[in-house]
Amino acid sequence: MKVAYYSFSGNVRRFIQRTEIADTLEITQANCTERVKEPFILVTGTIGFGEIPPPVQSFLDVNHDLLRAVAASGNRNWGQNFAKAGRTIAADFQVPLLMKFEVQGTNEDISEFIDKVGHINEGYGRETIQSYRVEQ
Repeated sequence: MKVAYYSFSGNVRRFIQRTEIADTLEITQANCTERVKEPFILVTGTIGFGEIPPPVQSFLDVNHDLLRAVAASGNRNWGQNFAKAGRTIAADFQVPLLMKFEVQGTNEDISEFIDKVGHINEGYGRETIQSYRVEQ
């Protein structure tokens, strides 16, 4: 599944590059209103006091029907607004928030993201997806 991402300061871009996922699309001001042709997972940063970056909002205005999940980057110094764009997108479009990670993520964050993307790919097309994480 395609991973579409927006990187305001380069942190999300570095995160995506470290995943070594091949099927990616960087959202830019130049392409944010173009229609994609396949389902995607969105990775975005958060700007201001927890807002969705305008290019991401424009991209979602055109492509929200193909959005399958979201992950978000942020800085924990922002407290309750840490990676808030991800929570907002997940709620607005009724998709899972895969994870939140700080700045460009840790090696553990990279592994977790790759694992979760793999599970979404496995479950794509099924009516229900069995949970792989045991709640404690």
